[in-house]
Amino acid sequence: MTAPSVATQSHMERLKADFSSELNSIANWWLKHSIDHERGGFYGEVGADNLPVPTADKGVVLNTRILWFFAELAAQDRDPRYQETAKRAFDYLRAHFIDREHGGAYWAVNCAGEVIDGKKQVYAQAFAIYALVAYYQLTNDAEALEEALRCFELLEQHARDRSKGGYLEAFARDWSPLEDVRLSDKDLNYPKTMNTHLHVVEAYTTLHKAAPKAEVKEALHYGIECFERYLINKENFHLRMFLDENWQDYSPGYTYGHDIECSWLLAKAADSLGDEKVTERLQDSILGLANACVNEAMGDHGELVDAYDFSSQSCHVERIWWVQAEALVGFLKAYSLSGEGRYLTAAEDVWSFIKAYQIDTEGGEWFWLSTLDAQPEIVPYKLGFWKGPYHNGRAMIEAIKLLT
Repeated sequence: MTAPSVATQSHMERLKADFSSELNSIANWWLKHSIDHERGGFYGEVGADNLPVPTADKGVVLNTRILWFFAELAAQDRDPRYQETAKRAFDYLRAHFIDREHGGAYWAVNCAGEVIDGKKQVYAQAFAIYALVAYYQLTNDAEALEEALRCFELLEQHARDRSKGGYLEAFARDWSPLEDVRLSDKDLNYPKTMNTHLHVVEAYTTLHKAAPKAEVKEALHYGIECFERYLINKENFHLRMFLDENWQDYSPGYTYGHDIECSWLLAKAADSLGDEKVTERLQDSILGLANACVNEAMGDHGELVDAYDFSSQSCHVERIWWVQAEALVGFLKAYSLSGEGRYLTAAEDVWSFIKAYQIDTEGGEWFWLSTLDAQPEIVPYKLGFWKGPYHNGRAMIEAIKLLT
């Protein structure tokens, strides 16, 4: 597909209608398939066949993403189902994931809501802030904002490295040090990661909008500065993913999905900060990250390639749902900032790929891997520890905003 260098209003309206329709489809799938009526809250896993796994453990990242999505959706569309689901998610988070003794959010509970892993992964605390703020913005529930601010204060107290900079990766339940700080089995065991810093900035971006306190503004400014100083390689506009305490880079390659996600989230952070000097200073990095993705990582079918591995000197062949979702938003944002038609073309190519190969047009939601990919013996779930209505749902929400 070749997009016009300057999109017409009718062209944009057609895209916006596409995104609105898909947003509605995503919401309906989650309303139908995610709610655990027997044990409370939401299932910990639903398979690619749309069948729940009632005994699956429940992770805080999934639950906070559900809360965020339905709170955001309810703020735009007063469908009572969205507000009810947001409240369900908020109540479950408050009852089962918030640590009343040490503060912050537990990593995981079992299907009955009992804590099975109380560690304090900083990434997860960021998502708790992000979701709680969205619920506060929807309902004006003071408890939600108070809990978000408590999480913020805990991160600033325990996770911020006051001597060498940045934010550390994870802690035990009582905020004491951990040896294994990995976010997942796929991650490397280093004390600082780009991914955690990115979502701390994302959380602080929304918190600053809801509670523009001096300490929140300072922390958001600081998080942006970490990207400028340490995490963006300005020689090639790729992100440094895994780092030691002294910011030595141990990344095994480039991850294009994070590059493009970081591009538009940094733009949003700068908007929240409201500092013209920061916005101007970030412009080269925001567009540099997007430009590198367009130049290096567009696949044969219009998709964004997942990653490049240094050891094999090759790209990962799998097409993963969240990478396509982030590419759609990132390229639309780059187009809105630069007016360059190639970014709109890239966004439309990605959207065509999503419609053709990523969305389950029969069963609903998006497949983990596209239908072009060889499917493993155990097909990845549609709902689970690492797959919520966040990347694709957020992509539709943000894309609509960018076209409005």
